[in-house]
Amino acid sequence: MIDFEEELRKFKPSLEIDRTEEHEEADNDMVDLMIEMMSEYREER
Repeated sequence: MIDFEEELRKFKPSLEIDRTEEHEEADNDMVDLMIEMMSEYREER
């Protein structure tokens, strides 16, 4: 049977998860920028 207490003691969070959370805001900013650029492009046509 799995000893959950032992597994929790051995658990180490992944560094990649932390890095992803940090960059999520920057990704959203980039998406917003692309949407704005596409809107401007459509208005010019």
